[in-house]
Amino acid sequence: MKTYSVAILGATGMVGQHYIRMLQNHPWFRIKTLTGKDSVGRKYVEAVRGEAPEPPKEVAEMEVQPTDPKHVDADFVFSCLPTEAAREAEPRFAEAGFPVFSDAAAFRMEEDVPLIVPEVNPDHLHLVKAQRKNRGWGGFIVTTPNCTTVGLVLPLHPINRQLGVKRVTATTLQAVSGAGYPGVASLSILGNVIPYISGEERKVETETAKILGRFDGGRIAFDDVDVLATCTRVPTIDGHMESLVFETEKKTDKETVANLLAEYVSLPQELNLPTAPRKPIIVRPEEDRPQTRIDVDAGSVPGMSVTVGRIRVVENKVRLISLSHNLIRGAAGGTILTAELAHHFGLLEG
Repeated sequence: MKTYSVAILGATGMVGQHYIRMLQNHPWFRIKTLTGKDSVGRKYVEAVRGEAPEPPKEVAEMEVQPTDPKHVDADFVFSCLPTEAAREAEPRFAEAGFPVFSDAAAFRMEEDVPLIVPEVNPDHLHLVKAQRKNRGWGGFIVTTPNCTTVGLVLPLHPINRQLGVKRVTATTLQAVSGAGYPGVASLSILGNVIPYISGEERKVETETAKILGRFDGGRIAFDDVDVLATCTRVPTIDGHMESLVFETEKKTDKETVANLLAEYVSLPQELNLPTAPRKPIIVRPEEDRPQTRIDVDAGSVPGMSVTVGRIRVVENKVRLISLSHNLIRGAAGGTILTAELAHHFGLLEG
């Protein structure tokens, strides 16, 4: 098996730290380059922001490089840049021949850019062929969704596939780490709930329709599911909880829904990809689960499974609670898994 060298763009932030941790012993991918902005020229261990865990020695001593293709020596790149920085930098890397796997929002809704949840829409990765042709790039950009969208789409997919979903009502309780570092001011969030996160609700509503859409070889026809989202910030550190109501086309019952979720596996599990959890959805039968502090790192690959509980069904209305790790499944881990899937399709070979 070939080992690929990777660069992490924006490596000094919170998500960048999770990339480094998850790639430390990866069987296919090896960290070669780290980029930053204000920290260029410093050792990574000196540049990292926040209360970071001790990085592995070989990474700690790496010199942070400018976010410029001329300074990056790698087979492909992971981008966890802020949106505006990603909008400027990612096309330059794709034009220079790099495959770019991004968890930034900048290009998610572009017509020729795949937006991937690996279990849900792996075939959308082939849209990069149209992207390269359209833009004349040697490389490409593949995106992963907003961290909140992932916790909705994963349980939605098996229910929609078997029962048909007409409408989703989602109320989120999102951790402060979703705002990055230093995030929300402590005097604003401690002992408080903030019932608004700028731009978040529209991301959840539009990204879901694209991810569930049908790929015809050249474009994606968006799904017509109606998503109504209310997004709030709560004083938890990691883990986005969501209260979801699915209005289904077919009547169902609690046991059917629980089995659909608990038995759900897809291509990443069938391929036994390194970052794929054995169970992408873990169903908890207890009345008071999932809980953020207990369940946020659930799964055979910690943080890569979505935990679902409090399943309640009345005719064609399914209610449940979903919990996902916003920095792992919703960011670094989901994007690493997407790159593993791209490797399976031969997209890392140029």
